Amino acid sequence: MSKSLRLPEKWFRRGLWLVAVAFAFFLIGLGGLVVGNLPQPNTTLTVESFVPPADARRVQAEIDKAQALAHQAGRERDKAQLKYDAERARYQSARDTFENWVATRRATERPEQDTELIARTKALDDIKQSENQARQELEQHEQTNLEASQAVSAAEAEMSGLRDAAYPQWQSAMRASELRVFLYRLVITLPLLVVAGWLFARQRKSTWWPFVWGFIFFALFAFFVELVPYLPDYGGYVRYIVGIVVTVLLGRYAIVALNRYLERQKLQEALPEVQRREELSYDVALERLSKSVCPGCERPVDLKNTEIDFCPHCGIGLFDHCGSCSTRKSAFSRFCHACGTPARKILPVEEGVAAVDGPAAPPAGS
Repeated sequence: MSKSLRLPEKWFRRGLWLVAVAFAFFLIGLGGLVVGNLPQPNTTLTVESFVPPADARRVQAEIDKAQALAHQAGRERDKAQLKYDAERARYQSARDTFENWVATRRATERPEQDTELIARTKALDDIKQSENQARQELEQHEQTNLEASQAVSAAEAEMSGLRDAAYPQWQSAMRASELRVFLYRLVITLPLLVVAGWLFARQRKSTWWPFVWGFIFFALFAFFVELVPYLPDYGGYVRYIVGIVVTVLLGRYAIVALNRYLERQKLQEALPEVQRREELSYDVALERLSKSVCPGCERPVDLKNTEIDFCPHCGIGLFDHCGSCSTRKSAFSRFCHACGTPARKILPVEEGVAAVDGPAAPPAGS
């Protein structure tokens, strides 16, 4: 079509497409603000919100108490561990000293040292007793710490059980919140898509087509792009189902349009050539010729072949001769490209016969 348009008309059409894009851009911006200011999903809901308050307070108090006891028991265990380590080190040092002294005692074998041996042995036993007592205290604190840790684990397990019991309620509440927000947006975007479909079917070739196409672009963007961030996990089904429905409707429209076009072409090809030319507009004919197809049946034709004057498919005339200069020209041209004579112009009468643009009529009775 662009090859058959006047240059200003081409630029006007391009400008109108820019108008359509600009219109869609501003509509998309406005729609984004509207959708963004709609209610959002309730993010303040937590699983703990659906746990019975009395049970939650009781279990939390048990957790706090058990954690405090575990912390205190841990500190006492650490102290007992340090004390035990110190007593064990002191006993080991005293034992080493005692063994060295015993080795010296055996070397000298002095009887007067028996009393000292007894005293040293008793002192070593006292240190060992202190070590054993420190180990017993450490074991007691470790047992206390273990019991406190088990109490914390039991209380946390009970709280986890309460959360698990409340999880279905929380999930239902979140789904209800997401569904409510999704429906708000769907109520806005789905009618836009329906209106866009109606405009596409009825108004896309009207005088105001730039605004029609701009609205169509906006509706498609709003439904298939702006709605995506607000879709719940099941919202994608709506988008894909609507996409399938739109595709089916467009496909059905295309199939019906194709069948109507083929039927219309079949009826057109059955009409006389003169009537077909009268119903064929000049711009449409030029558009089809620029694509090397027959203006009548739209089938491919080799227009560069100088021997082809008629369409081999439907028989409509493609080339004729100027009635003034006999130059071969397109049968759809309004003027002869060689002499500028208007097509179908009545030429001067010769021998009582009016000559017209086109092949000369044979004499009567021939």
